[in-house]
Amino acid sequence: MARTRLVAGNWKMHGSRESNRALLDRLLQEIPGIKGVECAVCVPFPYLGQVAERLAGTAIAWGAQNVSEHAQGAYTGEVSAAMLAEFGCRYVIVGHSERRQLFGETDQQVARKVKAVFREGMVPIVCVGETLEERDAGRTEPRVVGQVEAGLAGLAEEQAAAIVVAYEPIWAIGTGRNATTEDAGQVIGLIRRTLEGMFGAGAASTVRIQYGGSVKPGNIRDFMAHPEIDGALVGGASLDPEDFALIVRHR
Repeated sequence: MARTRLVAGNWKMHGSRESNRALLDRLLQEIPGIKGVECAVCVPFPYLGQVAERLAGTAIAWGAQNVSEHAQGAYTGEVSAAMLAEFGCRYVIVGHSERRQLFGETDQQVARKVKAVFREGMVPIVCVGETLEERDAGRTEPRVVGQVEAGLAGLAEEQAAAIVVAYEPIWAIGTGRNATTEDAGQVIGLIRRTLEGMFGAGAASTVRIQYGGSVKPGNIRDFMAHPEIDGALVGGASLDPEDFALIVRHR
């Protein structure tokens, strides 16, 4: 089944109103007219209003990098899915490796956040991936399968069919070791088989599974040539409009 590729930029904790304006203006010059691929940027909470205003009616979607598992209440510093939906977010990154490693986010929290995103009509980009230690110990399969099974537990089939999964090989980010197309494709194939076992072949065939791990213009074509890879979750390169546009174009 043909799946529309999604290239999503994750700005992480970068940006200012001035630099955002320049970046978005340049992206809108570089990206219009691109066919067969969807483009999105996931930005820090304070800039959602600015981004929503600038990108409304354009070919670029927007989203957030995190969400609270709670709908409302006395949770100081948290941001609910309903709040994100008010800004027109299409996507919400859930369970990013930095959230898991730096802030102790668990698979069970990821599952609750996924459901919260769906309740408000948005699409979660669910991140999974193994560390260097886990890969070297041969624990890639149980780790990734465990994250998928726990993080997507309890979803209805139609919800599962709509999700985006991002495979982040944590061991290939800032370690000097690079994931090959074969590395990524093997694990992404594993993810799709896991989804098929959970939700059936129909739902699994529609899920878009991205690759995320030091994605750059110099390696994007190789990754996108693999039939199992349906796009990319892009970190640092998404802050450079020329690089990000090249990645969206797979050049």
